[in-house]
Amino acid sequence: MNEVAKLPKWYWVASVLALLWTAMGVASYLYHVTLSPEGIAALPAGQAKLMNMTPAWVNGAFAIATWSALLGAIGLLLRRRWARGLFVLSLIALLIQFGWVFLVARSHELIGPSSALFPAIIAALGIVLIWFASDAAKRGWLR
Repeated sequence: MNEVAKLPKWYWVASVLALLWTAMGVASYLYHVTLSPEGIAALPAGQAKLMNMTPAWVNGAFAIATWSALLGAIGLLLRRRWARGLFVLSLIALLIQFGWVFLVARSHELIGPSSALFPAIIAALGIVLIWFASDAAKRGWLR
């Protein structure tokens, strides 16, 4: 029996889902940083204001959060231990980004309290990805 066959099928399903989820994060980042001034102006007032006041370093944290998560998901598919470290980096960058969004820009006041739901889901899934990679490493599934 080869080594790949020893992994449960759900590992591969979860890893592909992680790849799809993190790819959506990268797509969101690319949309965010390439939106034209006309596109920003077409957004609801609170969202437009938030995008216009976002400093470059926050967009940098957004980039680190999304791209490191995508590389972490690729690491899961390649069965590499470094996937966990990339997910940890992603969560740290995400907390920095969302810290500015909620504590400094006060997005919940600009957009409304519902603006916190999706970021909370994103952070929770970031924690799940760290747990998943850690558990896979403990089981010997990652090299």
